Amino acid sequence: MIKIHEMEVKSVMTKSNLPVSDYSVNPYVGCTHACKYCYASFMKRFTNHPEPWGEFIDVKYWPEIKNPQKYAGKEAFLSSVTDPYIPQEKKYGRTRALLEQLQGSGISISIATKSDLVVRDLDLIRTFPNARVSWSINTLDEAFKREMDRGVSIERRFEAMRQFYEAGVQTTCFISPIFPGITDVEAIIRKAKDCCNLVWLENLNLRGDYRGRILDWVHEHRPDLDGLYHDIYSRGDRTYWMQLDMQLRAFCESEGLPYLRDDDTHRARHGEPPVVVNYFFHEEVKKSAKEKK
Repeated sequence: MIKIHEMEVKSVMTKSNLPVSDYSVNPYVGCTHACKYCYASFMKRFTNHPEPWGEFIDVKYWPEIKNPQKYAGKEAFLSSVTDPYIPQEKKYGRTRALLEQLQGSGISISIATKSDLVVRDLDLIRTFPNARVSWSINTLDEAFKREMDRGVSIERRFEAMRQFYEAGVQTTCFISPIFPGITDVEAIIRKAKDCCNLVWLENLNLRGDYRGRILDWVHEHRPDLDGLYHDIYSRGDRTYWMQLDMQLRAFCESEGLPYLRDDDTHRARHGEPPVVVNYFFHEEVKKSAKEKK
């Protein structure tokens, strides 16, 4: 049973520190996809909810945005610590309400989701300049997907991606998180390459309270990978990611796909092969950038 609380907030537009957007927009607190590996689960300590992450949401209500044109030329990211299209969005419609309030303002939007409910809002999203929508897909194995999250099936995600792509909206297949020894990255790229402009690759990071959950799951279900996960996540060995980087670079060359590292400035036009961007080492890039300041 999901615990749902409705709350009033002063604003839903929060200035963002993310390099990809000016504003971070979270119409909900919490996320009922309940991903075992969710980095946003840290948000639980800022709420008064005793329920586990994935078992509660706060539904936000904000005053109607006045003078939305002030956001012209800016970019909003939906969402950084929730999914804007959790199943409850079908009832509460807070994400659609926001899109309706911002429509025609000149703001760009970037949406990240695991849902196909976003197709409901295709009519609105396609009216925003430079609209981008990404779907998180880290497996083609529906059984593994069900072990890791309560989002819609992988096939439904791909179908939603195809509908947006065919409608002329920039689409991204976000292969994240890549589980060492489990995620077949090449197979996902092959399936996605005809319905996306961009493929993002991100490694599985283990920190916080979900580190133990994932390592316990691997030990129980894939004990053959215990040594690999120990090397990566206890010893800090980067060999696996460096080898995968070289493997995927060769794969993309053979498939005629551009391959970049830590570069979000390029994406393919519709009808062209998607650009594949590797973010395995983005934590090092951020650290280096901070040290230069």
